[in-house]
Amino acid sequence: MEEQQRDFIMFPSTSVGLMPQEERLEIPNRACKLSIGIPKETALLENRISLVPEAVSLLVNAGHRVIVENDAGAAAHFTNNQYSEAGAEIAYETSVVFQADVVIKVAPATVSEVELMKGKQVLLSSLNLAGLSDTYFRQLSAKRITALAFEYMKDRDGNYPVIRAMSEIAGNTSILIAADYLSHPDYGRGLMFGGLSGISPTEVVILGAGTVGEFATRAAMGMGALVKVFDSSVYRLRRLQNNLGTRVFTSVIQPKPLAEALRTADVAIGAIRSHAGLSPVCVSENMVQQMRAGAIIIDVSIDQGGCFETSVITDHKNPVFEKYGVTHYCVPNIASKVPRTASRALSNLLAPIILKIGEEGGINNILRTDSGVRHGVYLYNGISTNRYISEYFHLPHKDIELLIAAFH
Repeated sequence: MEEQQRDFIMFPSTSVGLMPQEERLEIPNRACKLSIGIPKETALLENRISLVPEAVSLLVNAGHRVIVENDAGAAAHFTNNQYSEAGAEIAYETSVVFQADVVIKVAPATVSEVELMKGKQVLLSSLNLAGLSDTYFRQLSAKRITALAFEYMKDRDGNYPVIRAMSEIAGNTSILIAADYLSHPDYGRGLMFGGLSGISPTEVVILGAGTVGEFATRAAMGMGALVKVFDSSVYRLRRLQNNLGTRVFTSVIQPKPLAEALRTADVAIGAIRSHAGLSPVCVSENMVQQMRAGAIIIDVSIDQGGCFETSVITDHKNPVFEKYGVTHYCVPNIASKVPRTASRALSNLLAPIILKIGEEGGINNILRTDSGVRHGVYLYNGISTNRYISEYFHLPHKDIELLIAAFH
């Protein structure tokens, strides 16, 4: 008994558990529930939709409210019934969709659509700079919208996943379009794309060795065409050959060899993309004049202004025009020609981002922790954060890192 008392006196903390302990506080759950609006696309012949029914089901199961405008997915062959079975609410008034916390579109919002927004929301869409004016940015700024361009977002490896997915589709589709017009009796030369034994193969010039260029090259070579690829970067040309696993004609972009290649080309694909703003014009009007009558130009870069001097934006309803005897196809959203495939590819990339916004407790938290998503922001709480856009449209510019710290 005396030994026990001695132990207690000498080591009271170990005997009765009175050692200092860390304070155990309940860790708050940062997750929040979002309302997500998916409006029907109003851009001419934009047939894609940002989220497919399977993605909507994931969001609803995570506790979010998804509002889909009536027949928003019809052009991509997704019905209202499929969306309602996935847990979405079908809205028959456009204004209801634009009251959501997060509005997801494929094309940029129009002037009338921005007017429907209540303010202090998140807008996630593409950013077709060639078709926008400063009015668009000033409208969003007045409503203190946080706007993200999904083509500017990066993944963990520093790549642009949405651009890559749409570029793969555009690269393959551009060759199918070229083949269609090349054989057309009015627009083309009545040629079969590729070639046959004893007949010279179709000559294809591809400007740009990025993803569009790579998949256009794969498709053209697979059909038997003779392909020549031009790019300003030797590194990209080398990477293209490594990815293809075969030798292909490549050259850096220089006026004389490019003009010579275009002079005998049956098809020219413009696939040069700028990560800052408008695409550089690589093919002059004089070079186009020297091309064969009935040759086909597919300017995939037209959403950034185009890389042919003669390019003018067209649409899926009236996709081509002729200049100097050369047929020009200058539709910005080539992926919309295969809307169901493109919608699924887009949805696979956007749905995880929306889920993460909810898990992180809102857009501000994810922008602090995810530099890839942050890279897509061009307006934060109505303030322009993209230097190129600010300079081009004469808008005041602020660094997003400072803004996030200030609004925290």
